[in-house]
Amino acid sequence: MAVQIEARNLHKSYGEGAERVEVLKGLDLDIESGESLSILGASGAGKSTLLHLLGTLDKPSEGRVTFEGVDWFQRRDSELSGFRNRTMGFVFQFHHLLPMLSALENVMLPGLIGGQSKVEAAEAAERLLAKVGLKDRLKHRPSELSGGEQQRVAIARALVMKPKVLFADEPTGNLDSRTGDEVADLMLDLHDEHRMTLVVVTHNERLAQRLPRGVRMEDGRVTRFEKHP
Repeated sequence: MAVQIEARNLHKSYGEGAERVEVLKGLDLDIESGESLSILGASGAGKSTLLHLLGTLDKPSEGRVTFEGVDWFQRRDSELSGFRNRTMGFVFQFHHLLPMLSALENVMLPGLIGGQSKVEAAEAAERLLAKVGLKDRLKHRPSELSGGEQQRVAIARALVMKPKVLFADEPTGNLDSRTGDEVADLMLDLHDEHRMTLVVVTHNERLAQRLPRGVRMEDGRVTRFEKHP
């Protein structure tokens, strides 16, 4: 497989002078197209910061990130936003669904932002919600859904633009173990079906072991690469 995302000499710091905190400290990482990768480490290791840089949600203080050979941080913000909306999906520990919108309307949002008609966006959203087991919950608002159902809506929203990469940051961290396993099963099944790249940040050893390749982070650096059964 070809390298899809390449990170070289990544540094990220926040603050100035005596208040400066260095989170990433010269990190290198290659992610191949279509692979599934876990990024494992304790709280404060820099996992989420790394995901934000790989997903172009934040810019490095030093170093570069390229996607299929292109450094999108060198493009205009409008180009970068359009690229991210078309190419990347994100799932977080806290689903960030809009509380006043239904499940269907939440999943439609990326399509509408991307220029789809309401009919086109609704059809795509409905198909995905059925695929994640929520065809009978389309009109329910987040407050009317369980935690696992809310996370399934978030996954559907992340996939509605058919992204090349799905980034998941502690996607099971706010769920009980059984529901967390169901959400992990769903993401892995969708990865196999769509052949997208899957990058999962977690401190959960059991979840990390389910992905074929993993990296361990400590103190802002990758300390080990692993192959899992």
